[in-house]
Amino acid sequence: MLSLVFRKRWLAALALAATLASPVSQAAPYTPANDAEVVERLPLSASDPSIRRVDSLRKQLAARPDDAALRIEIARRYFDLAGAQGDPRYVGYAAAAITPLADRAADNASYWLLLGMVQQYSHEFDKALVSLHRANDINPRDADAMAWRAAIYMVQARYDKARAECTQMAPLVDPLLAAGCSAYVRAATGELAPAYADLRRALDAAGNAPPELKLWAATRLAEMAQRLQQPAAAEAHFKRALQLGITDQFLLAAYADFLLQQQRPAEVMVLLADWERSDVLLLRLALAGQATKDSRATAWAKQMRERFAAASERSGQRLHEQEAARFALEVDRNARAALEIAADNYKTQKEPRDAEVLMRSALAANTPAAAQPALAWLRESRYEDARLAQLASQLAAAPAAAASAGGKP
Repeated sequence: MLSLVFRKRWLAALALAATLASPVSQAAPYTPANDAEVVERLPLSASDPSIRRVDSLRKQLAARPDDAALRIEIARRYFDLAGAQGDPRYVGYAAAAITPLADRAADNASYWLLLGMVQQYSHEFDKALVSLHRANDINPRDADAMAWRAAIYMVQARYDKARAECTQMAPLVDPLLAAGCSAYVRAATGELAPAYADLRRALDAAGNAPPELKLWAATRLAEMAQRLQQPAAAEAHFKRALQLGITDQFLLAAYADFLLQQQRPAEVMVLLADWERSDVLLLRLALAGQATKDSRATAWAKQMRERFAAASERSGQRLHEQEAARFALEVDRNARAALEIAADNYKTQKEPRDAEVLMRSALAANTPAAAQPALAWLRESRYEDARLAQLASQLAAAPAAAASAGGKP
């Protein structure tokens, strides 16, 4: 049975892979040169219990630098902080904690699992899969590695492989976890309504399930309800998740997107107050500020541009291009730039949001042919979403419209 820590981490895998992996326009994680290096004081105060615990572990590490189990525990806690707070620097600290183990971790399943998690965060999906398979070679009953592979396969739209991982891990995990993994795949492959109904029943029956697991299930149900064109049900699921009182940037981002779609940007401003540190949530704040004509909107947009530039300079590549494309399209109103980023992003990431931003950018740039990879995915996967279906119809009509206008953009 998965520990509570790894249940939380698996939820982060499926959640972040879908949005912030998904979701998630974060800067590339910086890896400190050594354990003692102080790069920047992070937003959580020293009195926060999670920070106090990590600080305590780091003090122990200073006395026992060769303690592999201690290094892995520190890395796990930093990775959890990254998922909760949306700050990629914590992933850099996680990577720094396990780097000294590289030459002596051949048979350490926990090391390979953590390495795979860090690699997928940086979108090194092929390397991550190798590391995660290595974890299972060492420990065939390591359901955590299976779950992370399922998350990566979902990002890559390799649904048969994701389904196989869900099936393999089902006997090893909480029933709600097993139901959630299966529903996640089924909802993406033409079984939206039954997947929604089954996951809803599983959540209602999961009285003793960990709250983090209930939060993930409720958030997924909210997204499914949106696709089923049931906004009242979607909002009820979101509020059920929020009432659990757990800090989770995936939930905040998903609910903010829902509110923006419902033309309720003022509520986004309240929901995400003081969340500028998260790139994912800062984008939502910039969009809401733009819609409400808030005086802070210009500054938020400027921060986003600076963070994208810093990430590119630090890593040599653009990470989390889905969010960068959305920023270019919706904030900067630069359809050509958005299309370039979205098309590049879709070569490696094929989640529904990646397809949506590619389709919207192609439509805005009057270049419907550029959306063909996303349209092919939509047909082949049988993914059900009225908003994407409408975009597909608009793209199909675009060549005719362009022709009737003499081919002018």
